Amino acid sequence: MSLTRRDFLATSAAAALAGTLGRPSLVRALQGQAAQPVFTPIRRNVGFFTMRGGTIGYLVNRSGVVVVDSQFPAEAKACLDGLNERSGGRPVDLLINTHHHGDHTGGNLSFRGAAKKVVAHVKADEHMRQPPGGQPPVDQLYPDTTFTETWLASVGDERVSARYYGRAHTSGDAVITFERANVAHMGDLMFNQRHPVVDRAAGATIRNWMTVLERVPRDHAKDTVYIFGHGNTGLPVTGNQGDLARFRDYLGALLAFVESQVKAGRSRDEVLAMRAPLAGFESFGPFGQANARDALTCAYEEVTTA
Repeated sequence: MSLTRRDFLATSAAAALAGTLGRPSLVRALQGQAAQPVFTPIRRNVGFFTMRGGTIGYLVNRSGVVVVDSQFPAEAKACLDGLNERSGGRPVDLLINTHHHGDHTGGNLSFRGAAKKVVAHVKADEHMRQPPGGQPPVDQLYPDTTFTETWLASVGDERVSARYYGRAHTSGDAVITFERANVAHMGDLMFNQRHPVVDRAAGATIRNWMTVLERVPRDHAKDTVYIFGHGNTGLPVTGNQGDLARFRDYLGALLAFVESQVKAGRSRDEVLAMRAPLAGFESFGPFGQANARDALTCAYEEVTTA
């Protein structure tokens, strides 16, 4: 379902997120999932949780519990309650954040006292503590373990790894892989057929984002299941490498479209005023959406400063 800024700021969790993100356009861009908590198994004790905010990944096996991202406090509590039922009340061995945005980290507070360790890329940790263009959250459970390139841990018979591929959606996004289950959580490196949030203030770059989407499948098997941060209304939040390629092609088409408009002499304001969908990617929605405007802005800046 869609979430308007008025609805969003009506809740305390949303207010905290607004401070974390710092930019009203990013707040308006976020969509919620189902109002009720839903746990969906994928394979080999790994699954995903949807409610409201960025998709949560999880592992529950005989030896431990791992959670990837945390949505908002109330939703994180619902997720934790469900995981406790599935694990027999085990503590969470690892809470891993894919990046700093509040719809993926706002629920960290609900894991205080329940998570043994909180892991994130060093730049994601930095952005959580001081959001670019925003204010630090009043209270937060921050990472106590950070990495720059790769990180690895074993939880029972599962190997959980994290890898940083460079600037893309932000400057601190990591891909979290459950290696034996062959499931990779992309966080907001993947938006399924919807205009993405492009956080330029936090180091986003569309060009390198395309490179990241090309590199990730090379480090994974052909049948890897990818968990996406968000999907357009009615679309799944899991998929395969073909979905990654589709999103990469969208980003390339976005840059090419903006470049053609600049060459045609259109101004920044004229480009940002575009409303029609991107040709060939109509399912992503019209450019008039708030996050589409951000994507156009970032594309314009990259094209005109190249």
